[in-house]
Amino acid sequence: MPLPTRDQRRVVEIFVEGRSVPAREGDTLAAALLNARVVPFRRTPVSGQPRAPLCLMGVCFDCLVEVDGARNVQSCMVQVRAGMQVRLPTGARQMRAPA
Repeated sequence: MPLPTRDQRRVVEIFVEGRSVPAREGDTLAAALLNARVVPFRRTPVSGQPRAPLCLMGVCFDCLVEVDGARNVQSCMVQVRAGMQVRLPTGARQMRAPA
């Protein structure tokens, strides 16, 4: 069922691993990636098992991605905005060195 014009959100372009992906502004990044059939989001460092969003409310950490250079971002907790650069992590989580 189409939404009334006032309830429709603007479609913007985000980039996943350098590839242009359309997404609705204001959706969570996790929802946008799932809608674009980007799965898995990451693989476990030990067994290489695929991971994708599970809880969609910031509890499980299975939806971690890199956004605009920031690592370990929970994609279910971030809203889509035009021009986002998203990378899908590989291997063990990278931690920042203490400042």
